[in-house]
Parts: sequence; structure tokens; C-alpha cells
Amino acid sequence: MSTSSPEAVKKLLENMQTDLRSLSMECKKKFPPVKEAAESGIVKIKTIAARNTDIMAALKENSSEVVQPFLMGCGTKEPKITQLCLAAIQRLMSHEVVSEAAAGNIINMLWQLMENGLEELKLLQTVLVLLTTNTVVHDEVLSKAIVLCFRLHFTKDNITNNTAAATVRQVVTVVFERMVAEDERFKGIVEQPPPVQGNTNRRSVSTLRPSAKDAYMLFQDLCQLVNADAPYWLVGMTEMTRTFGLELLESVLNDFPGVFLQHQEFSFLLKERVCPLVIKLFSPNIKFRQGSSSAASPAPVEKPYFPICMRLLRVVSVLIKHFYSLLVTECEIFLSLLVKFLDGEKPQWLRAVAVESVHRLCVQPHLLCSFCQSYDMKQHSTKVFRDIVNALGSFIQSLFIVPNAGNVAAVSAPAGGSASGAQGTAQGGPGTGGGSGTLTTQAAFEYRGTWIPLMTVSVQGSAKATYLEMLDKVEPPSIPEGYAMSVAFSALLDLVRGITSMIERELAMEEEAAAEFREAHPDQEWKPQPEAHLVWEEMVGACWCGLLAALSLLLDASTDEAATENILKAELTMASLCGRLGMVTPRDAFITAICKASLPPHYALTVLSSSAANLSSKAYSIQGQSVQIISPSSESHQQVVAVGQPLTAQPQGTVVLTAKNIQCMRTLLNLAHCHGAVLGTSWQLVLATLQHLVWILGLKPGVSGALKPGRAVEGPSTVLTTAVMTDLPVISNILSRLFESSQYLDDVSLHHLINALCSLSLEAMEMAYGNNKEPSLFAVAKLLETGLVNMDRIEILWRPLTGHLLEVCQHPNSRMREWGAEALTALIKAGLAYKHDPPLAQNQRLQLLLLNPLKELSNVLHADIRQKQLECVLQILQSQGDCLGPGWPLVLGVIGAIRNDQGESLIRTAFQCLQLVVTDFLPTMPCTCLQIVVDVAGSFGLQNQELNISLTSIGLLWNISDYFFQRGEAITQELEREEEALQKQAQERGETLNRPFHPAPPFDCLWLCLYAKLGELCVDPRPAVRKSAGQTLFSTIAAHGTLLQQPTWHIVVWKVLFQLLDCVRTSSTTADKEKIESGGGNILIHHSRDTAEKQWAETWVLTLAGVARIFNTRRYLLQQLGDFFEAWEVLLNHIQSAALSKNNEVSLAALKSFQEILQIVTPVKDSDKAGDALAAMGVPPVLIDPLSASGPGRPLVRSDSLVERLTRYNGAELQAPPPGEESALEDSALWWSAWNTWYRTGTDSTRPPSGPTEKFSFIPSQPFLTALIQIFPALYQHIKANFSMEDLKKLGVILHGAVSVPISSDASPFILPSYTEAILTSLQEAVLTALDVLQKAICVGPENLQVMYPAIFEQLLLFVEFSCKPPQYGRMETKHVANAKYNQAEWVALNYVPFAERSLEVLVDLYHKTACHKAVINEKVLQNTLRMPLGLKYACPSESTWKLAVSSLLKVLSIGLPVARQHASSGKFDTMWPELANAFEDFLFTKSTSPDNLSIQEFQKNEAIDVEVVKLISTEILPFANFIPKDFVGQIMTMLNKGSIHSQSPSFTEAEIDVRMREEFSKVCFETLLQFSFSNKVSTPQEGYISRMALSVLLKRSQDVLRRYVEDERLSGRCPLPRQQVTEIIFVLKAISTLMDSLKKTQPENVDGNTWAQVIALYPTLVECITCSSSEVSSALKEALGPFKDFMQPPVSKVQNGES
Repeated sequence: MSTSSPEAVKKLLENMQTDLRSLSMECKKKFPPVKEAAESGIVKIKTIAARNTDIMAALKENSSEVVQPFLMGCGTKEPKITQLCLAAIQRLMSHEVVSEAAAGNIINMLWQLMENGLEELKLLQTVLVLLTTNTVVHDEVLSKAIVLCFRLHFTKDNITNNTAAATVRQVVTVVFERMVAEDERFKGIVEQPPPVQGNTNRRSVSTLRPSAKDAYMLFQDLCQLVNADAPYWLVGMTEMTRTFGLELLESVLNDFPGVFLQHQEFSFLLKERVCPLVIKLFSPNIKFRQGSSSAASPAPVEKPYFPICMRLLRVVSVLIKHFYSLLVTECEIFLSLLVKFLDGEKPQWLRAVAVESVHRLCVQPHLLCSFCQSYDMKQHSTKVFRDIVNALGSFIQSLFIVPNAGNVAAVSAPAGGSASGAQGTAQGGPGTGGGSGTLTTQAAFEYRGTWIPLMTVSVQGSAKATYLEMLDKVEPPSIPEGYAMSVAFSALLDLVRGITSMIERELAMEEEAAAEFREAHPDQEWKPQPEAHLVWEEMVGACWCGLLAALSLLLDASTDEAATENILKAELTMASLCGRLGMVTPRDAFITAICKASLPPHYALTVLSSSAANLSSKAYSIQGQSVQIISPSSESHQQVVAVGQPLTAQPQGTVVLTAKNIQCMRTLLNLAHCHGAVLGTSWQLVLATLQHLVWILGLKPGVSGALKPGRAVEGPSTVLTTAVMTDLPVISNILSRLFESSQYLDDVSLHHLINALCSLSLEAMEMAYGNNKEPSLFAVAKLLETGLVNMDRIEILWRPLTGHLLEVCQHPNSRMREWGAEALTALIKAGLAYKHDPPLAQNQRLQLLLLNPLKELSNVLHADIRQKQLECVLQILQSQGDCLGPGWPLVLGVIGAIRNDQGESLIRTAFQCLQLVVTDFLPTMPCTCLQIVVDVAGSFGLQNQELNISLTSIGLLWNISDYFFQRGEAITQELEREEEALQKQAQERGETLNRPFHPAPPFDCLWLCLYAKLGELCVDPRPAVRKSAGQTLFSTIAAHGTLLQQPTWHIVVWKVLFQLLDCVRTSSTTADKEKIESGGGNILIHHSRDTAEKQWAETWVLTLAGVARIFNTRRYLLQQLGDFFEAWEVLLNHIQSAALSKNNEVSLAALKSFQEILQIVTPVKDSDKAGDALAAMGVPPVLIDPLSASGPGRPLVRSDSLVERLTRYNGAELQAPPPGEESALEDSALWWSAWNTWYRTGTDSTRPPSGPTEKFSFIPSQPFLTALIQIFPALYQHIKANFSMEDLKKLGVILHGAVSVPISSDASPFILPSYTEAILTSLQEAVLTALDVLQKAICVGPENLQVMYPAIFEQLLLFVEFSCKPPQYGRMETKHVANAKYNQAEWVALNYVPFAERSLEVLVDLYHKTACHKAVINEKVLQNTLRMPLGLKYACPSESTWKLAVSSLLKVLSIGLPVARQHASSGKFDTMWPELANAFEDFLFTKSTSPDNLSIQEFQKNEAIDVEVVKLISTEILPFANFIPKDFVGQIMTMLNKGSIHSQSPSFTEAEIDVRMREEFSKVCFETLLQFSFSNKVSTPQEGYISRMALSVLLKRSQDVLRRYVEDERLSGRCPLPRQQVTEIIFVLKAISTLMDSLKKTQPENVDGNTWAQVIALYPTLVECITCSSSEVSSALKEALGPFKDFMQPPVSKVQNGES
């Protein structure tokens, strides 16, 4: 019901009348004036009610009169009446029917009552009603009313006091509310305020409206009163307390901040009055130091007074909260004071209320932000915000450090000793309980023995103070232990929460704005406001040090999980905020703090200690007090949950982890998980710590890099409580999730993460150096995990990731590098298997990037790593082999990166990969890689670790060649396309195309590479490899050579074959001759291969044979090359050097090859006729290999496929040579070149060693020489046209040399027949065959060839001489075969007799044919023929020799003499005669004696031969004496003479006597002599001459015989002389008688004087013989002496004789 409704008005009128009636009733007796006034009042009211329509207004108008009776009533001072009146007045007031004047009267009346101390509560009530119901009271009236209330506040009555205080508060509020209402009314009207003069009259402020003026005056006086000055407006105040004044000021300031902010006048008051007042009142608190005794200081220091101090702080809080913007400077002072009050020297209660005040500030982040902007960011200004935070921090520290910080029980006690004593006892209670950590579970902080409980002080985010609200306390309260700490702790947390949430909100808004901006303007760049960021950074920069110091300390001291959680959360949010703002140092500092807290105390971790050192150097001072970041205390009483090994290079003891460590670890994980994007470089700290924790907890990485609890490998095992055991799976799960979440990080953050992991891993590597301790694999495992989850953007992190893992792979610690390799290979496999977009097939660059580290692994020397690498390759081949494409070169590079210093197993694994490639993947790889495959296969052949692999790889090369053959066309096309592309590129760059064997087409190059590889293998140090490679090389060339283009053959010949021959030749000639002990284990080496030299010999043989075969089979192809002749020369040169090598096997094989290229088919046995089968199949003879069947190894011409292949590639027609070219070698240059080679080979091999030879000098073998000589006849067929005398001489030298070569004793049993058999060795046969071929050729050849006959004769004669004089081979000592010991390396001369004899027969035959040839005559062949082994006769090694010689001589003479006689006149035979004479002489009268054991029959046979010779002389020579030189005839005569008389040597040893006389021979000789002595036949002087000669010889001979006989007779006494001698003497005597007869018949002039003299001289000798005893001799003597009578006549005179 409103006060103006008719009912209300009516009610009011009724009530008023009632009141007046009551009043008149009460005052009827005592106070009649009052009664009258009351009654007139009733009348007045009625009148007003009757007259006016607006009764209320009328009442108000007349209120003075209406009120009057009541006022008078009050004046009676009668309680009952007063109460009634006051009630009535209140009713009027409440109906707002009191005018200003009436109000003034009422107030005056109340004042009187107050002064009289009546109805005080009613008074207060009335004033309150008056002031609250309307605004009529103002100015002085108002001030009076207010003063009235104040005065009532100071009565003796407590109730009154309190009521008055409340009333005053309300009144003050009312005054300000009126002002606010007034402002509201005038809000729209803008008035020009008059200029404000300097405020001289404080009482009137002319510019203010009425209510404002009242408020202004009131506030001003309140300040005056608090300051203990007289008020200006509140006249009549008697007393006032500061506490009350301060409370009033605070309430006004708190409730009406707008007033002060909107009106300059009020602002002025604030600045000029309130602030100075507050500062002045604070002074005792500032100066006071707790514990400094008053006696010490000269002036007594005013002690701080709790009620005032506390109220001042409240005022300050309000001022700061509301008027900060007005009072910037003043606030700076207040805040500095506040900071000072936290000092340890201040009383505990003061510190407590100061902390509460600080807490109030901490929950207002925007205010803090303003502080930061106004102070910290201004130059030359106090860093207020920083100081507040630091003060909080050092406050908390001081609570732990100050010895009696825990409790302030006795602040009021006199400063000094007793206080500390009291505190000591008070602290004893909870302190001891907390210290042991058993009795209490209360949340508390405990640090170095100081135990501070933690209490719940306020709800998070609001600062509910306890002591700032204790307005009723006069004495300082006792502060419970831990209260200050709890408040400070809350303040810290609120501060962090407030700042971070504020800044993060604004950051989020900024990001939204940025996003919208980008949507609207995609082309422009968003520019944030830098100011805001600067403020945030400044705030964080200012507060982080203090926060960190405090939080770290609290974290270390906290014993309560919830508190710990809060602290960690604060550190975490700060770290993430710093990260978002890009403030690296603080971010790292907070993270370091969390990290340190996660690890055991004093754990040595370099990353952390370095960043901590960084911080502690930033010690900051707070008002001269240096605050250090406190290092954690180790003796915190925490529950130990794990014991483990520290991760250090040197083994140390164990370390323990507490529940708090684990809690911190989880925070760390949380940080990394949720704020990974802002961690940047501090990933390093986080991960390093996690690594150490994981290590201590004994988590080990599993397959994908996830960590699982594992047993520690060494040292005391990790001990885990069940509490932590349940946590481990969770932790390891979070750890994995942490790295999985790296897929959500942006690229930069991801790089930070990778870098951190890498440097962490580097440290782990450092640590693992030099010891074989289990290394920490955390980093490597996590790198793997991170790589695996970021496959979609693997490119950006691949290089750093794999680069680092490659380093790990080279680490000496096996576990470490094994994991490195594991991680790397897993990443590569995953990368290749991942479904990239675009797929790898289209993204070659990425594929190569992924495969590259695999290749890099090849540089690692550790076998285990290479093993992993190769296993990876194998897996990649098996899974992705089909789609490697451009990655093939890399993969093949890896397979081929084998070295000999690697173990077998590695090479085996790599080889497995290669086999897989060759068997499965050749068709899928680009053809350009085929060459690499060939190289790789080759390198496996060349490795020397595993022989079988080398051999198998040669097999692979064969398979590869087959593949090339089958896919030839496809490969050719692809390679040519590739080639064109490359060519184009090269031209664009202006370079030339550079690839091996360039001019050849690419497909041919592929073949050439294959051949070149096989060629390298052909000179491998291991014989088995050489052999296999050689066979394969020649087989592939034979089988697939048809594919090559003609020019390529040029390269094959020069670059492949000849180069190979050169290498083999060099190696063979320099090979070691040391004997190789039997190969490893139980392999026996045959003696023919037991030196390197012998093994190389085999290679040389194979190679030479192979090349020769190619020359033979591909001749029609090669001859079309321009330089076939040079090639031919080179090949011959090789054959020659091989033939001359000091190795029988090589030299013989060289000759075989020589035969082969000359197409001389050696006689084949049936088993060797493989060629015929091929020929039958239609393979052209060119392809049939003369040695194929006997050649070593696999058949070299593969009959199955060769023909097909030839036809396939060349249409139906085989490339057989055109018919005319069968004998293309007719090219004489080639043949002459061959002849020169043959000649050089022959000369060098048969030239005897010069100088004294050593035992081991090389002597060619018989088979070699035989083969050599056997080549000649065939060769000769082609060169006979130009074969000159010169060449013949050369041939002679060689034949002679060859025959002279001895045989080594150990070979002799195989070559030599037993000595008795007369057989020619094959060599000797060959030599004769060669001569035979020659002479036949000469025979049918043109005239000019016949000149060569004599040379052939000469050669044969030389051979004939061998029969008696075996040739010498240099100065070598040869033994006769019978004396040679087989087991010694001696040389045995051959039995040359059969050879010489055969030569002789040939000679005779030849002479028979050619005696009449001019050349034979001119060259005096006959004369030369006569030097024969006749003279040696019995001294000949073989009897047959001289017999044959004689018969040959006879034959030759029978042919030759007629010729000689015929040409006698030409003088061509002049020199022959003496020779002939000597020959006869030597033979018939040999100097050698016949063997002792000769039988009579033999002797007679031999004699018969002699007789035959003499007969020849008598028939063929002497009859033709006139054609024959005299000397010769003379020699013959002398010889006959010698033969006809048995001359005996003068000495008579038994042996001599035993000599058998050749009676028959003597007789024939003598008869021959006599035959020519009969002068009657002399018809020519010539014959006469012969007769004379014969005669003189005869006479001389007779004389000799007779004399000897006489002598012998005399000596022998009675013994009869030997029969022969007797016969001879008789024969002589007969001869003499015959002679005498002849002389008688002869004309005297025919007989010269000499003869006569000789005849006469015989006489005395005959006479001497008379005494002989033999009757036969006597009768003969008689006959001889008879004729002498005819010569007896007187002597003629000397003169006459002289004349005649």
C-alpha cells in the first residue's frame, strides 16, 4: 500500500489524531501547554484534511505546526511522553510529510534530548528515519544530525555505542547515496562548471550540487578527524577514534568509488587528504623492527597498533582496488609498504595481515596487469609487480628459514627474550609430530626440519581474509602455525592461475581474430597488436623468477599430494604460457624445476644443472635481501616407491624415487603431451629427464620403440614397490602416447622434438663409450616411435632422423648400435611400406630419400650393423622388390658394398640378397641397373672370404648372361631409349656422354661389362675361381657372341681378351714358386698344382686356349675388322711368350693353341671326334672347336642351343663364311707372321743356356719340342712360295737345337725306349719329317729351290755325326741314360744312334736322287757326305752305326764317283779326294780297338766289310787312276801297303800279341797293290806312275817283314813262331819271287833306279832268313833267292854310268 493512496492518507490522519489525543491525555495534568498544543493540533489536522484535496502536500506545508506539539512533548523530558512523541515524529517522517524547517526543529529537539542523555536509541532511530526517508535534511542540519550520532557512539552504554556506530555508518552511506542519486538525476544535463580556484575555503565547494556538497564536507571532515584535526563541518564533535574513522573512510571508498572517480573535487580529496593520511599513519609500522628493544634506540619508537594497522591495510586495499588509476604514484608507495610489511623483522600479525592484503591483490589479475604496465614497464620506476611476487617468494622462504617462524604466540610479550622462548615451546608440539612424519597425516610443508602445516584458507580464486576482518580486536591476535604460509601459498597459486588464464584468454581471442582476418583477407598478413604482447611478456618476465623460487621450494617441501599437484600445475601452466609467449629462459626454468623434482635429489644431470646454473646466476635482491633459488633438500620424508640405477657413465650406487618424483614425472609427461608444441628447445630437458626416470624405473624399449618394464641388465636390480608397479604400465603408455601425439605437432615443433631426441641420444652415446654397460636406448627408441607416427610427413624429418641414427650405428657399444640399426631399418621398411600420397612409384625423390640411409650404412664397419642392413635389404626385396624402380641402384649398391675384411656370414647374407635379385627381379628392374647387377655379382666373385660364393657368383654371371640373351631385344630397346635421353641431356649441358665402352651400342656395353667382370675374375688369386671364370667367360663369348655388333668385337678382342692375356701372362711370370702346403684341413693338392706358379700355369693354359679358340671359331667375323692383322700379331706374340715360358704345361698348350689358330688339326683318336657330330648337325665347321672334347670344364660349344640361337638372330641363314673363304688364312702376311713366331719360339726354346747352367735352369720338354717341330710341315705348306735359303738356315738351327735338348731323368722312362731298342723318339721323327717335307717340296718345286739341297745334306750330316758324338746342350752335363738316377733332377742325353742312322739312310736316299743336280755338285755335297763315323768304327756307341756308315759310303761312292770323274776337269771335286783318302784311312786303320768279347764269327764279318772297301778301291778308283789326282792315288797306295803288311807295334805286351790279324784283309790289300805293279800292263805314263808307286811300297813292305821275321826268329829260340807270322813271311817271299819275275820281263827303262836299289837292298835280308827253322819258309826262300842271279853282273865304270 503506497503512502499516497487515499486509504493510507486516511490512516495517517487517524493515527496522527490518535497520537495527539494520547499526548494531550498524558500531559493533561503535568504539562497543560503541551495538552493544548496537542488539541489545537487535532483541530489543525482536521482543518487541513477538510480543506485540501492533496492532503499530503498540505500536511508537508504545515508540518512545522503539525510537529510542534510533539516537539514540545519531547521537551518535557518525560520518558513516556518522549517515546510517544518520537514515535509520532517517526510516523510523520516515514510518510514524508516533514518540511525542511520542521526537520531542523526536530533535529534541534533531538540534540537537546541527546545532551540530556535521554532515549538514546530512539534518538538514533529517529535520526536514521529522518535521513533515510527523504532528503529535506542537508547542510548544517545534516551535519548536526551526523554529529549527534557520533556523539551517541561515545556514550558509556555499549548497546548505544554499537547502535550509534551502525547508525553513523548508515548515515554516511545515505549522504553518499543521495549524491549518487543526484548525479543520476543530472546525468543528461551538461553544465559548464565554474573554474575551480585554489581550494581556499574548505567549507564551501561552490561547484558542487547540494547533496554532493554535503558528501564532500562529510568526507573531508572524516579525514580531518582521523588525522586528529578539528572538523570543518561536523561542528560539535567531542571525541573520535581513528579506528572508527578509518572504517568509515574505508566503507565510503569501497562503496562509492564512482563519486571519487567522477568528481574532480573528490579525487582531489583522495590525493591530498586520504593518501598522505594513510602514509602518515603507517609510519610506526615501517620503522618498527620486532625484537629491537626500546632502550637501545634514543627516541622511543611508537609501536605498531594492530587495529589501526589492520584498518589502514584495508583502506589501502580499497584505494588500490578502486582508485589505482588516480593514485598511481601513491599506490606505488602503498605497494612498496605492503612488500616491506612481509619482512621477517616485522611482527607476525603484521606479516599475516600484509600477506592477506597481498592475497587480495593476487586474485585480481587485471589489476596486476595494470601494475605491470604502470610501474614495471616504465623506465626509472620501481618494479612493483616483480617486487610483490618476489616478496611473496622470500616471505615463504623466510617462513622456512627464520628460526621461529612457525608460531607467533607471544607477540604481545615484551620484545626480546621471552617471545622467542614462548615460540619455541609452542612450536614443539606439532613440530615434533611432523618431524617424525608418523603421527600426522595433515597436509604440511616440511623443509630442513621446519614443519609447517597447511590449512584451507580460502576458496580458489577468492581472497577471504581472516585477520583483516578482525575489526573488534584491539590486541593483535595470535596467528596459528602455518596460517601465513597457507595464505602465501594460496596467493601464489591464485597469482599464477589469474595471470595465465587472463593471458591465455586474450591469446585465444587474438587467434580467433587472426583466423577471421585471414578468412576475410586471405592475401594480407595478420599483424597482432604488439603492445598487448609486450605487457604479457613483461608480466611473465617480472614474476617468473620469484614464482619459480617459491614454487620450487614449496614443491620440495610439500608432503601433501594435493598441494604437490597444485604446485606442479602452477609450474606447468607457467611453462606452457612462457612457451606460448616465446619466452625461452623462463619456460626452460620452469621445466627444469619440474624435471629436477622428478629425479632423485642431487641427481647429476648435466642438462638440468646447466640451466639451473643459468638461473641461480640471476639472484635477485628484494630490498637488500638476496634471494637464491634454493636447492632441494634431500631429507624430505617422502614415501620411497622405487630404487634403481642412475644413468651415468661410471657405475654408482642406487638412487631412490619417491611418490612425489613419480607425481612430478606424470606432470612432465602431461606437459610434453599437452604443450609439446610450445616446448621448442626444452624438449631436451624434458626428454633427458624422462630418459633418466625411465632408466631408473628399469623400462626398456620393445620392438616398435615402446617402453616396457624390463629387468635391469646389470647392477643391483631395480626394486619397485607395488604402488609404482601399477603405475608403470600407465607411465609407459603415456610415454608412448606422448610420442604418438607428435603427429599433431607442427613442423617446427616436430623438429625441436627430433633435435632434442638426437642430442639426448648423443649424450647416451657419449656415456656408452669405452664401457660395455647397458646403454640408455630411450632416445633411439623414441626417435623410432616418432618417425613411425609421422610417416605422412617423413620427408621433413628424415634427414636429421636418419643422419643421427647412422651415427648411432657406428657406436662401439654393441647394444647401442644394434638399436640404432634396428630403428633405422624399421623406419626404412615402414617408410617404403607406407601408403604415401602420391605413391612412391610416382615420387622417386622420396623413394631415393628413404633408401639413402640404407646405402649410408655400408660405410659402417661393424659387422652386426651390416648384418642388420643386409637383412633389411632382404626383407625389402621380399616385400617391395617389384616396385623398387629407381631405388634399384641404391639397393644393389648396398648388396655390393662388401669388403674382404668382413666376415663370411655378412658376405653370405649379402649374397643371398643378390641371388634373390638375379633369380626373381632382373625383369622388374630398369635395364640401366643390369650393369650394376653385373658389377655386384663380379664383386662377390672377387671377395676372398668364401670360395663357394665366389664360384656361385660366377654361375650367377652365367645366368645373367643367359637372361641378357633371352631378353636381348627388349633390353636393347629400353637401353637405347635411355641412351637417347641421356644423350639429349648431355648435349643440353654441352658435355659428352660418359659411360664405359662408349662408342659401342648400350646393349653391347652391357655384354662388355659382363666380359670385363669375368676377365677380372680370370686373374683372381684363387685358382678355382680363375678356372671357373675363364670357362664361363669363353663359354659366354662362344654362346652369345653372335649378338654383338661387329665394332664391339673389336673391343672384345682388344679390351677384354688381350687385356686378360696380358694380366695372366704377367701374373704367371711373376708367380711364386714356393711350394704350397696342402690346402686347409684335409684338402690335398696334387703335385702338379702345388705352387702358385703351377696354378697360374693352368690359368694361362685355359686363357690362351680360350682366346685361340675364339680366334679360330669366329675367324670370319674377326677378319672383317680392320686390324685383324695387328690382333693376329698380338695373339702370336702371346703364344710365343707362353711357348717360351719356363713351364712345360704352358709351353705345350701354347703350341696346341698355335696349331689351332693355324687350323692344323692334330691327329684325333676316336674318342675325340666330337666335332663330327656337330658337323653332322649343320654347324659350320668354323664353329667346331678342334679341342672342344678334350678341353677342360664344361663343353664349350653348346651344341643344344647354338644353332637355334644363330638362326634366331640372323634369320634362317647361318653366318657361315662364303665358300671361297674357307682358307681365308691364305693371306700370306698372316702365315709369314706365324712363321716368324714359330722361328722365334724355336730359336729361343732350343738355344742352349749360355754360361754354366744351374741345376734348375729350364730345359724344354720333348713333347713341346715335338709339337713345335710338327707345326713346321703344315706351316711350310703356306710359306713355301717365298721360303728362302735364309729361312732354311734358320730352320736348320732350330732342328739341330731341338734334337740336342736332353731329357730330365724323371721323364726319361716315359720317352726313352730301353737302350737296346733302336727306336726314334717322336721328336726325332718329327725332325726328319720336317726335312722330308722340305726335300719333297724342293723336288717338285721350281729350279731355284734346288739350291737348298746342299743345306739339307749338311743338316742330315750333322745329325749323322750324333751317332758318334752326341750334341752338347750348352755346358750342361748330361749323363748317359744308363747312369742316370731317376729321382734326381739330372739330364739324360738321348740315344741318338737310331736317329743318326735314320738320317744316314735318308741322306743316301736323297743323294741317290740328287747326285747329278747342279747344286749338289757345286756345293760339293759328295765331299761333305764323306765325313762320317767311319773313323771311330769300334768306338762308335753302336756297332750298327759304322756298319751302316760303310754300306752308305759304298752306296754313295757307287753313285758319286762316276759323277766326280765326269766333272774331274771342272775342279769341283778336287777337294774331295783327300777327304776320301782320309775317310778310307780312318776306317780301315781305326784308332779304336775292337771289343774284347767279339766272337770269331763277328770278327770275320767285320773283316769281310774291310775287304769290301778294298775291293771298291780296286774296282772304282784305281782303274781310273788317270782321272784322279796323283796325291790321292799315292795315299791309296800307301794305305793298301799299310793294310797288306801286318805292322806290329814294337812293344810286346800280352794284349798286343792277342790282336787278331786280318789275314784276308792283308791279302786283298797286297793283291791289289800287286795288281797295279805288273808293268807289262802299263800303257800310259799315268799307269806307270801307279806301278812305280805300288812297287816301291811293295819293296819297302817286304824289307820290313823280312827283318821283323829274322828278329823274331832269333828271339824265339826253339819255339815256333805264330802261324800268322809264318804265313805272312811265306806270303812275302812268294810276293818277292813274283816281283822278280815281273822285273825280269819289264823293260829296263821302265824301272827307275830307286826300284833297283830297293830290290838289291832286299838281298842281304833274304840271306839272313836262311837260318830259319821252318821248312815252309825255307822252300819259299829258295824260290825268292833264285831270280837274283839275273841281276848279278859286273859293275859298269863310274864315268860311263855317270854319262848314261
